[in-house]
Amino acid sequence: MKNMKKMSAVILAASMAMMSLTGCGGSGDAAETTGTPAATEAAKTEAEAETGAAEAENEETEAQAAATDKTYKVAMCLSGAANDMGWCQVAYEGLKLLESEYGCEIAYTENLTPDDIEAAFADYASNGYDVVIGHGYEFGDPAMEVAEQYPDVKFIVTEGEVSADNVASYVSSCEEGGYIMGMLAAGMSETGKIGYVGPIQGASLVKIMNGFEDGAREVNPDIEVQTAWTGSFTDTALGKEAAQAMIDNGADVIGHCANEAGTGCINAAKEAGVYATGDSYDQNDLAPDTVLSSSVYHIPHVIELAFASVADGSFAGGIYNFGMKEDAVSVAPYHGLEEKIPEEVKSLIDERVAQIKSGEFKVPCDTQVR
Repeated sequence: MKNMKKMSAVILAASMAMMSLTGCGGSGDAAETTGTPAATEAAKTEAEAETGAAEAENEETEAQAAATDKTYKVAMCLSGAANDMGWCQVAYEGLKLLESEYGCEIAYTENLTPDDIEAAFADYASNGYDVVIGHGYEFGDPAMEVAEQYPDVKFIVTEGEVSADNVASYVSSCEEGGYIMGMLAAGMSETGKIGYVGPIQGASLVKIMNGFEDGAREVNPDIEVQTAWTGSFTDTALGKEAAQAMIDNGADVIGHCANEAGTGCINAAKEAGVYATGDSYDQNDLAPDTVLSSSVYHIPHVIELAFASVADGSFAGGIYNFGMKEDAVSVAPYHGLEEKIPEEVKSLIDERVAQIKSGEFKVPCDTQVR
């Protein structure tokens, strides 16, 4: 509206200038005009230029309005269930945010195996979706393959390591949360043994497991950290089995970054009467007397940032990183277990979180399997 008012004022001023020039020229007495014929022509040219500029500005405003009014079709591909109370659910909530806040038309496919991803991407791209989101590093290579065939579709991969003109990776510094969970686990362990379970090895998951171990060793350099990979993002039985083996070997705090399979880890800890830490989502509700805290990934915020670049036309292929400093990663409350945690452990964690946010402390991003 402001631009429309500005345009009208410019056109009105130009029209008045033209009317004034016509009146002066129509008198037939050049000596009585306020300028020479050359000056009159220059004024006319200037008025026409102003009118043209106003019309161009109006066209730009209308184009921007049209872009704002566009209903974007956004699809999401998930490796697990959209209601897993963890990794996939936080992404699904981001998709729902785009629907409620931006009016996007959304769709999603869950429980995709690596062999299914490329076909799912291609299906959405061929059916007119403007943006296709793959949630997890395993969606990176398929995105690159399909993106080449559909250059007008924007592909977004969370935790990816890929980029192209129409492909962008948005990476959360999940190792920061893993580090804090490791500090908490070591601070709460009485046996000096803790465990950590991952799903399928990949850089974005290895860095979390290594962060957990590094954080634990800051609190207790002699801590024994047992680790395992389930080979599945969704098999809760495998997660439970891996955690139980660690518990049987003396671990009294179990952490995980195992997506839905991590629910099995929490169940094993609950049944054994030991503590656990959650991942991706505040998982205390799964076992209120067991889950000390969780590393929370604010994926809806990251997805919104990614989509905003598409909507405002600034999208550019690349790899973008966000962590605690950017409010993309945080630590969940201790809930009812706060009194169980020693004050010195909580103080140490609070100090380290503040240092990570300020940039004073940098959690190593180690993606090599140890």
